[in-house]
Amino acid sequence: MKCPYCGYIESRVTDSRDQGGSIHRRRRCEHCHQRFSTVEHVVLPELMVVKRDGRREPFKREKIETGLRRACQKRPIPVGELEAIEDDIENELYKLGKAEIETRIIGEMLMERLRKLDDIAYLRFASVYRSYPDIQAMRQELDQLIQGAPNGKKATTAPAEE
Repeated sequence: MKCPYCGYIESRVTDSRDQGGSIHRRRRCEHCHQRFSTVEHVVLPELMVVKRDGRREPFKREKIETGLRRACQKRPIPVGELEAIEDDIENELYKLGKAEIETRIIGEMLMERLRKLDDIAYLRFASVYRSYPDIQAMRQELDQLIQGAPNGKKATTAPAEE
């Protein structure tokens, strides 16, 4: 680290403190012995999303949020659970260590979590994401969902609103 007083390139760290997302370091120049502070932040690489048609655009967490909120609209799901899913997916994407992620991967991550969270939200998201060619294909998905419900329970639906 270059000394801001004399420009010497050698300094010694005398104190480090983790301040939630950043590290504050107190340093002393090896040449002029002046003390100065530095702050370090983690800079995550910018993720690019590869669309189905080959276009690339920067990753936007807001798009995950929008998709989740639409799928879970009028469902008894706490907002905190949706935010946890957003955090989980974003962290998992960065852990992949890739600069480019296909939308297919993000969509599958969302569907996997929605399937565990709420059957109706899952079906809503799947109907848009997978764009079923006909009602029969969607019916097959619904039948699989009913047969694969956890603990042998049948999938439940919310009562119709009046």
